[in-house]
Amino acid sequence: MNVDIYFSDYFQVEPGELSEFGAFDVSLVNDLPLFVDPFLLFNSKKEEYQDLHTEIIRYVRFLRDMSAEGQLSPALVTSWFRFPEVKQNWLGYSLRGNAGRGLGRQFANALVNALHTIFRDFGEEAITRSSHLEKLCLVHEGVGKDSISDFTTNLIKGYLAKFTQTFSESSIDRNLLKRVQVPGSSFNYQTRSWVTREFLLPWHKSDYVLLTPKDMLTKDDTWINRPELLDRFPDIAQSLPNPELRAQVNEYLLRVVPIGPKVKRREIREAMARAVARFPESIDYYVRAKEDDGDQAKAVSEKRVAAIEQRFIRQIRLLVENYLEPGGFYRLNPDTYEEAKARVTFLKDVIENKGAHRLFYQDGKPFEREFDLQILYRLTWFATPSDISREVDDGRGPADFKVSQGARDKTIVEFKLAKNTKLERNLAKQAEIYEKASDATQPSLKVIIYFSLKQAYRVQRILKRLKLVDSPHVILIDARSDNKPSASKA
Repeated sequence: MNVDIYFSDYFQVEPGELSEFGAFDVSLVNDLPLFVDPFLLFNSKKEEYQDLHTEIIRYVRFLRDMSAEGQLSPALVTSWFRFPEVKQNWLGYSLRGNAGRGLGRQFANALVNALHTIFRDFGEEAITRSSHLEKLCLVHEGVGKDSISDFTTNLIKGYLAKFTQTFSESSIDRNLLKRVQVPGSSFNYQTRSWVTREFLLPWHKSDYVLLTPKDMLTKDDTWINRPELLDRFPDIAQSLPNPELRAQVNEYLLRVVPIGPKVKRREIREAMARAVARFPESIDYYVRAKEDDGDQAKAVSEKRVAAIEQRFIRQIRLLVENYLEPGGFYRLNPDTYEEAKARVTFLKDVIENKGAHRLFYQDGKPFEREFDLQILYRLTWFATPSDISREVDDGRGPADFKVSQGARDKTIVEFKLAKNTKLERNLAKQAEIYEKASDATQPSLKVIIYFSLKQAYRVQRILKRLKLVDSPHVILIDARSDNKPSASKA
C-alpha cells in the first residue's frame, strides 16, 4: 500500500523536481504552519514579486479611498475587506485538514479603522521606502501573521494559480489535472469587482490545489511584527530623529512603564502597546529599520522554511516508511478509542525510542509547543474510516481532537505540555467538559509531553493528587533529549 501524504505523493512527481521549480511540497492531509510574508515580496530581487507587492499597495489604497468617500455598505465591506482563507494552498494553522477561518469581521473592522489612522498616507509615506500591509498587525493585537498571510494570499491568488499551472503542465499527468474556475484571481478597478479566471490545476478530493513558492514563505512571525516592535520600542523611542516626538514618547514611557523586581513581562508589553497606540507615528521608524535590515529577512525565512521541511516532511516520510507502513498501521480499523490510543502509543514509541523527539528540537533547545505534537498526531490519521477534527466547541474553546465514526462512537483526545501552569485543572475538568459537549461515547484520552526530568516529576505529583497514576486514559510522552540514543544509533 502506498501512503500518500504530500503533494509529490499524490501527483507522482519527484520532491526534488518541485524544489527545483521553487515550490513547497505541501501536505494534503493537514495544513503546515507556514505563511506568506508580504515583506519578502517587497524585498525580493524578482521583478514579478515586486509587482505583486505594488498591486497589494494599490488595492489597500483603493480601500482607503473608498472608505473616505463615506459609509461603506455591509455588502461592500464583505466583498472588499473580508476574505475566505485560500485553503487550496494547504498552509496555515488549521488542524482539521485545510479548512481555516479566513478573514472575518474583526480583520475588516481593524483595516477600516487603520485606513483613517496609520494608513492615512498609505502609498505616500515620507519615512519608509514603501507602504507595508503588516503595519496593521503592529497596532491591532488581534491581527497576526495568519491574517496578514490570508489577506496577501487572496490578493496574489491569480499569480499562485498561474505558478501552479506552469508546473502542472510540464510535470503532472493530465489525468490528475482539471480546468477550474478560480474566483478572486484579480481585481477589476473599473467595475470594482473580483474577476474569476480559468486555470489547469491539480485536482484532489473535489478541489484544486495551489502551490506556493518557498521564497515568499515564513514561519512564526512576519519580518515586520508586533512582538518585536513592543520588545524594541524603548530603543526605538530613544532613537527617534524628531526631538519633539522623542521627548513626548520617552516622557510617556516614564509614566506608564512599571518598574520593579516583581514586574512581569506581560505588564511591560501592555504598557508598550499603549505607547504605540498613543504615538502611531513612531511605527514608521521601526518599519524603516526593518527595511534597512531587509536582506536578513530572506536568510531568516529560508532557515525557518527549511526547518519545517525537515521536521514535517523529511522526518515524517521516514516515520511512514520505517514504522507505519511495514506494520500495516494505516489499515487499523477498531473503534475510535482504540484507534486513537493506538496512534498515540505509536507516537510515544517513535518519540521515545526511534529518535522522533528531534522533531521538537532546534539547535539543541526544545520548542515545547502543543501545536507541533498536534500536527504530528494529525499526520498519522491518513487512510482511516474515522473522522478526525478540532470542531468541538461548547463556548470554552475547541478540544484538540474529536475522533468519530458516527454518532455512536466518539472519542476526545487532548494534548498538554507538562510545563502548562493549568495542567492540573485541565486534567481534572477539561476533557470531561468536551465529552459532554460533543456527546462523546468513549473515555477521553489525555496525552502529556515532557522535556525534562523536572517536568516528569511535576506531572507524576499531579497525577498522584488526582489519582490518575494508573489511568489507562492518560499517556505520558518522554521527549527528553538527555536520555535518548544518539542520532547514529537511533
